[in-house]
Amino acid sequence: MKSGAESSTALLPRGAALFDRIDYRLIETPEDKDSLYRMRYRAYLQADLIVPSESQRVIDRFDDAPNVWNFGVYVDNELCSAVRIHILTAEWRASYTTEVFGDVLHPRLDRGEVFVDPCRFVADPEMHQRFPELPYLTVRLPFVACEHFNADVGLAMVRTDHQAFYRRVFLSDPLTEPRPFPGWHSKKVILMGSDYPKVRERILTRFPIMRSSAFERRMLFERSSQRKTMPRPMLVTDAAAQA
Repeated sequence: MKSGAESSTALLPRGAALFDRIDYRLIETPEDKDSLYRMRYRAYLQADLIVPSESQRVIDRFDDAPNVWNFGVYVDNELCSAVRIHILTAEWRASYTTEVFGDVLHPRLDRGEVFVDPCRFVADPEMHQRFPELPYLTVRLPFVACEHFNADVGLAMVRTDHQAFYRRVFLSDPLTEPRPFPGWHSKKVILMGSDYPKVRERILTRFPIMRSSAFERRMLFERSSQRKTMPRPMLVTDAAAQA
């Protein structure tokens, strides 16, 4: 990952250019799910998080939870990265994050807080090399979800060596000490949180690519069994957002 200055001045202009070539797609069909699980396996294996397996897929019971949105990020119709988003409320608590950090999250859910909980953020190893902007365009989805669901906190259960990225982009703070993650043999995870109402405007000022329209948010997160592919996202300028 490049330095904060390099990310702001170099990666984001290229990210805006790549924006016109991407699709955000909800992963729903058996074929798309299989491609996602295989990409997870390649990414985790290269990062030395898992040991080789005969199935060459990474899947878990939370992939089909009722409070989950599994998104693929496609560049020129090719799957390049993905993120799984859980919306956590007092009624809906299913996620790996609440399993690993339940002692921290359940009391806050009991008080009525709403969390956007991204997990399984992966990129195809080859595509990540070709498109270093991919992390920004992928984690944009949880930020857009915070707006749509009026979240109190955007969570990030991340590898300990990835904390700097989330501090820089989302102004996230660590909420816990590192803990083991189920299935990973070589890394621990830490829970970070971003106070969305407090930091929203600062993030949008520093990273305008995070802006979204109400139309895009509805198309991404309103349930529809008929919709398989998200429309191309619209990059909203500051002037348009204020109109």
